[in-house]
Amino acid sequence: MSSNALTAYRARRAAHAERDLASPHYKWIVLSNTTLGVLMATINSSILLIALPDIFRGIGINPLEPSNTGLLLWLIMGYLVVTAVLVVSFGRLGDMYGRVRMYNAGFAIFTFFSILLSVTWLHGTAGAIWLIAMRILQGIGGALLMANSSAIITDAFPVNQRGLGLGLNQVAGIAGSFLGLIIGGLLGPLEWHLVFLVSVPVGLFGTIWASLRLHESGTRPRSRMDWWGNLTFAIGLIAVLVGITYGIQPYGSSPMGWANPAVLVAILGGVAVLVVFCIIELRTPDPMFRLDLFRIRAFSAGNLASLLSGLGRGGLMFILIIWLQGIWLPRHGYSFESTPLWAGIYMLPLTIGFLVAGPTSGWLSDRFGARFLATGGMVVAAASFLWLLVLPVNFDYWVFALALLANGIGMGLFAAPNRAGIMNSLPPGQRGVGAGMSTTFQNSSMVLSIGIFFSLMIAGLAGSLPHTLSAGLTAQGVPAAAADRIAALPPVGVLFASLLGYNPVQTLLGPQVLGSLPPANVQYLTGRGFFPSLISGPFASGLEVAFAFAVAACLIAAIASALRGERYVDPGTGAAVGSGTAGTAGSPRESGAEEAGAAETAGAQGMENSPSEDAEASAPEGRRR
Repeated sequence: MSSNALTAYRARRAAHAERDLASPHYKWIVLSNTTLGVLMATINSSILLIALPDIFRGIGINPLEPSNTGLLLWLIMGYLVVTAVLVVSFGRLGDMYGRVRMYNAGFAIFTFFSILLSVTWLHGTAGAIWLIAMRILQGIGGALLMANSSAIITDAFPVNQRGLGLGLNQVAGIAGSFLGLIIGGLLGPLEWHLVFLVSVPVGLFGTIWASLRLHESGTRPRSRMDWWGNLTFAIGLIAVLVGITYGIQPYGSSPMGWANPAVLVAILGGVAVLVVFCIIELRTPDPMFRLDLFRIRAFSAGNLASLLSGLGRGGLMFILIIWLQGIWLPRHGYSFESTPLWAGIYMLPLTIGFLVAGPTSGWLSDRFGARFLATGGMVVAAASFLWLLVLPVNFDYWVFALALLANGIGMGLFAAPNRAGIMNSLPPGQRGVGAGMSTTFQNSSMVLSIGIFFSLMIAGLAGSLPHTLSAGLTAQGVPAAAADRIAALPPVGVLFASLLGYNPVQTLLGPQVLGSLPPANVQYLTGRGFFPSLISGPFASGLEVAFAFAVAACLIAAIASALRGERYVDPGTGAAVGSGTAGTAGSPRESGAEEAGAAETAGAQGMENSPSEDAEASAPEGRRR
């Protein structure tokens, strides 16, 4: 292309961008594209859970063999770990070089590695390693999408509509993790390659659409890349998350690996590196992790509440899948092979609750602020976890469905206003890094929650499962040596078998032992009643501890949310909407004594001040209510 043609092309692009940015419909183009990107990224964070049995059968690996446990975990966790680690760095790059540019690159990278995943031809361990590597690289694209989508929406939407925009985006992202279960369950039995291929047409469409219709509109401050900060943050967080991942695997004679020296070194060493990272960030002129943003109370309280809600919610999906697939569905006539798909279907009330409450609470937060809605959402979520805690293991489904619906509503009420409150509090030039920081807390909490929930469940099972399993097997004629061998296996194997929809007894006993037993005993042992009945008691003990932890996490999150203060919008963003009105900033309700009172109390709320005291002092009136 000649220089004249290139100049003309750039002029046409600039004119097109100016016309789009001036259009009142542009914000909806931004919202629809970024929501599509985040939905695709979060669907892929969970799409493997239900499809894993079909994927492992397709590449010829038995995931229940002890040597394959690490492959199973990394195929699940690798994507989550890489998105948690990279979102802050990618948000910072978006602030420096353009959020739309980074977002578009994320769509393209995600699509490219989705194609490579869908054409997997290797088998055995090599096939599993290929899938893990491609999932990690796919996660780089997902991190670029998640790190910049909220900042792009914040740039495009006015303050009085931002809660609705961010709420729809946030709820679509959270709901995507549950929709992934159903999509994986439907596609996996048909052809396991489709689990990865389904993202390709969406990714191609989104990449082209974003390239043509999204334009840079945010502030891009001049700054340098914080290489030492990026390096220490990545090393520290990866070490901690890897340590947690291996902590739930057995070590020696212990059912878990928390006493494993390598796990302790990874976690403690990672924490030490993160301390060094904080010291670096306080001293570097252009930090990647803006610690001074935590001086904004709305930002710090919102992120603390997000972290705690993620701890309560993150492991819930795994626990519910195990509960349904390992116990409830087989006891109600479903074969073990069909339980993965039906588990996703029976969890739909949770997704419905999200989809109903999220957009509504986002719209309401534009009128009334985030504090009441987000705090109330966490209280509702805590009550729903308490409801699940008191249910019998063999529950009536309609009661279980109502508890899931309440949990979805509570989480939906919290997610949208909390995200809007966080993003509204950020200075325009820090929205990318601030969104990345917020997403890091959210994604890290998922990995932490999985580690905590699995540890609590394993601890509950380890106390009584070995004796219960040994006694139940010997009562059906299984030789004592074989029964003791199976009972001595780590409880995590039972959890994984339930998670994957395997018949654990048939898999663990094997054809040699089963062939020596009377047909009636074999039929009972491998049927739908023996194993679910056997583990119901030990599983109930683990459930009680796990849900009690979730209740506590949600209640503390509610307290953190309540401490966020009155509504705060960064001075560079524009004034907040007046109390109780959907009008724009500067409406009559914001004037006079009410406005003056807000100005007089601004200095007294020290934790709510922006990082720049000078900017705070010169801020326009009407920014709080």
